[in-house]
Amino acid sequence: MTSRSEVLQLFIDAALAAFEQFAQASESRRSIRQISSALEVPATERPGSGSRLPVCFHLEAALAIETEHESLRRLVDRFKAIEPLLEWRRRSNYDGSESENFFEGHANAMIIGPGGLEERRDVWLGVTLMAPNVRYPNHDHAPEEVYLVLSDGEFRQGEAAWFSPGIGGSFYNPPGVKHAMRSLERPLLAFWALLSAKPA
Repeated sequence: MTSRSEVLQLFIDAALAAFEQFAQASESRRSIRQISSALEVPATERPGSGSRLPVCFHLEAALAIETEHESLRRLVDRFKAIEPLLEWRRRSNYDGSESENFFEGHANAMIIGPGGLEERRDVWLGVTLMAPNVRYPNHDHAPEEVYLVLSDGEFRQGEAAWFSPGIGGSFYNPPGVKHAMRSLERPLLAFWALLSAKPA
């Protein structure tokens, strides 16, 4: 029987491989290399079971992607194995730029990081799920961030135009940049990796 630690490590390996394959920007590639290096140092695992929110009803549809890339299929499979362990939460602060259905139409889960399956401060690896036709509020944070998108959806940085990375699309958010996302006619699922504290 595969242990909780082994299931998490299999997911981490699949996630890093997918990020490394699809991250194109030089800043993204540097950040993912540093995250990979940081994760070589183990951290404390959080015991206990996970919890879902009603919007998680959309997980099955969000994960039913069609792709030729084995790395993305492996990532989906590994994510399905750890998903029952995750604690899905709603974002607690927003600025009015979100859609009216945002509160019930989204959920975030920390996989690695504060409150994640592996508790640590230097690296955050998580996932966002949104029901169809939901707009996430504008937000920013000090850590740099790399996204890996597993569904159709649109993203925005600063006041620039909305763009659609597509399935397997990846992009970089510099520290402090205002950014947002919105789902279209299907649920949106995206992974995010933040380098909270840069290695010395």
